[in-house]
Amino acid sequence: MEVNIQEINERIQQESAFVDALRMEIGKVIIGQKQMVDRLLIGLLGDGHILLEGVPGLAKTTAIKTLAAAMKAMFHRIQFTPDLLPADLIGTMIYNQKTGEFQTKQGPIFANFILADEINRSPAKVQSALLEAMQERQVTIGEQTFALPRPFLVMATQNPIEQEGTYPLPEAQVDRFMLKVKIDYPSRDEELGIMRQQIAADIPVASPVISAEDVLKARRALHTVYMDEKIERYILDIVMATRDPRQFDLDRLSNYIAYGGSPRASIYLAVAGKAHAFIQRRGYVIPEDIRAVCFDVLRHRVAVTYEAEAEEMNSEMIIQEIIDTIEVP
Repeated sequence: MEVNIQEINERIQQESAFVDALRMEIGKVIIGQKQMVDRLLIGLLGDGHILLEGVPGLAKTTAIKTLAAAMKAMFHRIQFTPDLLPADLIGTMIYNQKTGEFQTKQGPIFANFILADEINRSPAKVQSALLEAMQERQVTIGEQTFALPRPFLVMATQNPIEQEGTYPLPEAQVDRFMLKVKIDYPSRDEELGIMRQQIAADIPVASPVISAEDVLKARRALHTVYMDEKIERYILDIVMATRDPRQFDLDRLSNYIAYGGSPRASIYLAVAGKAHAFIQRRGYVIPEDIRAVCFDVLRHRVAVTYEAEAEEMNSEMIIQEIIDTIEVP
């Protein structure tokens, strides 16, 4: 089948026109943190969820709140605590004395954007209730099943410093997140801008520039972004190297990897690669797109051994070595 890349490119340039407007609107409120904003857009377009790791005060809540405001979408922030119950999240059945019947009271999970703040602070029952909603895009209360609104994006945060009183997410649950993004401190100039903005008389707020329907339309367009077979093979090489590094002359790494990426890693690398091309307003995927999203897709899918920890090797160093070794198409 003949693929007209020029035609696809032109179509994607039209379909992705809103990206610049959205970035500008978010940029009014959030200074710097370009990578975090781009990853939010990739998650939104790729219909995936995001796990954010960073110390408090780095605008994680503000970022998703601003994205929701720029989209005129519903946003709920849920603070995860050790005493949180699944019903506090998804809702429950309430007895109505007037009618003598039970009524469904929907929980805060019913929104387009959910900020699951400090997800590792709550016990497994609550985490699994959230993860079911993420995976199935639906919630069961009593005997009724309710579909969640679309688009539906969960951004969960965890604080890397505090480990006391936390319940680390099991690997199988972490794997449900499309991306794990690490956020760093802003630069000196950015922080000056943030400080001035926050002490000014009028703190800027985002205005709606796109609708939920625009996002769903962009998701449909995302499927048409062209990915060459060479790029597909490149993705598979990277993921396979996390499972069996010996195949790729990376024998040194075999003692450091406890287990590698699941098939979800390959799927999400392809989807995130397409979404990265889309937000760059391009209708085809290049190796740089895959390399740009590689760490965010793989850092929580490559588990290291005790040996690696003893030699101070982490998953990012392993991924870096794999990317440096595997031939770029």
